[in-house]
Amino acid sequence: MLSNFNRWLQDSVFKPLEDKKMPVMEHLVELQVRLTRAVIITAVVFAATFFYADVLVKWLRIPLQNMFVPSSLSWEPTDLPTVPFVFLAPAEALWQNVKVAGLFAIVLATPYLLYEVWRFVVPGLHAQERRFVGPFVCLSALAFFGGVSFSFFFVLPFALNFLISYGVSSGFIPQLSIAQYVGFALWFLLVFGLVFEVPLVITLMAKLGWVDAPFLRRYRKWALLGAFIIAAILTPTPDPFNQCLMALPMYVLYEVGIVSAGLFNKKNSMSAAEALVPAVATAGAGGGASGISMPKSPDDEYIGVPSGGRRR
Repeated sequence: MLSNFNRWLQDSVFKPLEDKKMPVMEHLVELQVRLTRAVIITAVVFAATFFYADVLVKWLRIPLQNMFVPSSLSWEPTDLPTVPFVFLAPAEALWQNVKVAGLFAIVLATPYLLYEVWRFVVPGLHAQERRFVGPFVCLSALAFFGGVSFSFFFVLPFALNFLISYGVSSGFIPQLSIAQYVGFALWFLLVFGLVFEVPLVITLMAKLGWVDAPFLRRYRKWALLGAFIIAAILTPTPDPFNQCLMALPMYVLYEVGIVSAGLFNKKNSMSAAEALVPAVATAGAGGGASGISMPKSPDDEYIGVPSGGRRR
């Protein structure tokens, strides 16, 4: 059944997309057409998200004074006092709505954008590469959305609750700029979406033969140090608390990547062994007692030289 499905996929989906050896200018025209379609679709989605920008900002404010409870799948209010939002420039509130609407528009239009990229790239790929690129792109999108969801429901509420409660316990009155809060929240969501791509990146590197599981295990300490350095650069605030919140999941995902690379390398080695067995069997069938037939050269026709004689 799997072979029939692969045959149908190759004949019905991949073959119509075969590269027809178009000139460079035709490729550029096709690229322009696909970019134009992507921009138009994103603009249409942006018009819809900007209409609901106030609602999206309210949803973005949920992690500030609420904690998500997985057991009941609901938000529970924290003990923090009410935190008012202020804007420090005349157009600050408007631009934050534009920023939030633009980000959500790109996220919602991502499936169509990936489809346009796929239609432009797939004619230049081999059949084996197409079978790999499609699932890899889908898994990348799922991993990104998983990272954004993990940050929104767990990391962001925990970080905001700790930081705001620390300031309140120090005697300060919390008043947040809408620009600072939106930038902090969106940056956290974006970075965690990218962090969840680490296992897929490691798997891709293992497929290309750049790394393997023993190599990754050997550099665990450096990976942990690199996770903290990257987190120190990417966190929107310089405090070590947020750095740990970002570095520790990054290192855990590195360990997941090691497991994935190990399974992938094992699968490749098994495939190579299965490919080697028929070759050895074929050689054994055509060979002599040793099972290996060597090509004969003109010098191999000479058997030996009798003692005391000359070669004839």
